[in-house]
Amino acid sequence: MSEIVSYEVKDKGLKANAVGFWASVGVGMASTAPAYSLAATLGFVVAVSGVVSPLVVILAFIPMFLCSWAIKEMNAVDPDCGTSFTWAWRAIGPRTGWWGGGWGTIASDFLAMASYSQIAGQYFFLLIGAKAIGANPTSVWVLLLGIAWIIGLTWICYIGIEISARLQVALVVVEVIILGLLGIVALVKVFAGGAPSYHIDPSWSWFSPGGFASFGKFAQAMLLMVFIYWGWDTTTSINEETSEPGRIPGIAGVISTFILLGTYLLLTISVQSYAGVGTHGVGLKNPANQNDVLSVLGSSVFGGGVVGTILTKLLLLMILTSAAATTQTTILPNARTMLSMSFHKALPAYFGRVHPRFKTPTTSTITFAIASIVFYLALNFVSGGLVLADAVTATVFFAALYLGVSSAACTWHFRDRAFAGWRDALSKFWVPLAATVMLFLLVLENLIEDGRADYSWTTIHLPALGNVGSAMFIVVITAIIGLICMEACRRTSPQFFTDKAMRYGPSLTEEGQVVPLTEKFE
Repeated sequence: MSEIVSYEVKDKGLKANAVGFWASVGVGMASTAPAYSLAATLGFVVAVSGVVSPLVVILAFIPMFLCSWAIKEMNAVDPDCGTSFTWAWRAIGPRTGWWGGGWGTIASDFLAMASYSQIAGQYFFLLIGAKAIGANPTSVWVLLLGIAWIIGLTWICYIGIEISARLQVALVVVEVIILGLLGIVALVKVFAGGAPSYHIDPSWSWFSPGGFASFGKFAQAMLLMVFIYWGWDTTTSINEETSEPGRIPGIAGVISTFILLGTYLLLTISVQSYAGVGTHGVGLKNPANQNDVLSVLGSSVFGGGVVGTILTKLLLLMILTSAAATTQTTILPNARTMLSMSFHKALPAYFGRVHPRFKTPTTSTITFAIASIVFYLALNFVSGGLVLADAVTATVFFAALYLGVSSAACTWHFRDRAFAGWRDALSKFWVPLAATVMLFLLVLENLIEDGRADYSWTTIHLPALGNVGSAMFIVVITAIIGLICMEACRRTSPQFFTDKAMRYGPSLTEEGQVVPLTEKFE
């Protein structure tokens, strides 16, 4: 049996040991935006899955946990901030690494970015009582504030990872506390007789697979829940800035998925029980509430007294800061992926620039922010905000893609451990393999669902194909753009794509000097 190769990461100019264990967990949690994700998506999960939504929470956790474990194992031998890009490049090949890992990460972050900013803008006005503005996705004031969020959070990311991490920890702790309080108070009212008359008592039948109306409904619910869970892997994107980069980021990612499971399960059970799944009042299938179930439930659960009003305002604030926090933590992994791709000559050298004082990526961070603002401006006004929702749907494709590529890279890297001792084989090969299969099945299912015109909020008429859902159109166009960019980079940086030895040995610095990656054997 051959030895396992691990790689010594070369200094890219980032600030080492800037993030500790709990800060890393905080970043992983904040990246998923629990309050925002539940507010914006839980209503749709219930709409397609009904009362078995708690089961969906558990089933969607399985591929996320398995993938987090695979990423932990891969990060242990190759803690490079390029993560999926670097791992797939070295284990499978440069094109898979560039498009599946690198572009998959960039595209998923880019497509979700505008939605996060818009939610932050809208919730600010809802928080201060300007409901007419907050409820209008095309309001110029919402747009300006969304742009301001992008600029402000880009600046925080620019001036230092330490400030970013501390802010994330503070926000996510309060966020989880408020969400937990909402869930507990809702359950207390259910059992004490204070819930609406159309509430439903918790039942073990909520966890029965037979409760799904069809496989299609199950698949739709799973895709929605994958988006709610997605983001915890930011812990490994900042691995080179974290203490013990080969250990802490991977463990923090795994822990984040378990905290998310507990949070989502509590909220789903309690909210579903309190509000019911009807179409009236605060019912979770009420079309008027599906875009935002938490803000409506907040005032109902907490009541109209002084304390209740304060808690409701805090809940709105948490949804606002959750969207803002995930905007920030979307910038972080994207900039570091581009930095790593530039360092390894997969992108032009200027994307690899690092600020000499702040020790953060400069060009990558600013470029991503500008592109996000342009995307936000274009889609928000063109579609009345609806294409932004389709862009989020398309995000699931690229998120599942790069996470699946990461798991596949781990499986291939540790293929010699497939029949080693059971613990080593399970941890390093079979768990990553299971994650790979599940995630690529989700990629396939996403393509099938996106192909249906009625699955998107808007449709686009194409002469040869007729009406096509915007979600599928965005997936295809984004994928093609990635392929075009990869081809352009192949022509300008042929050494990355043609020098096979680079997959295992040397990388190149910005000055073009060959830097061998030291092999260490375990």
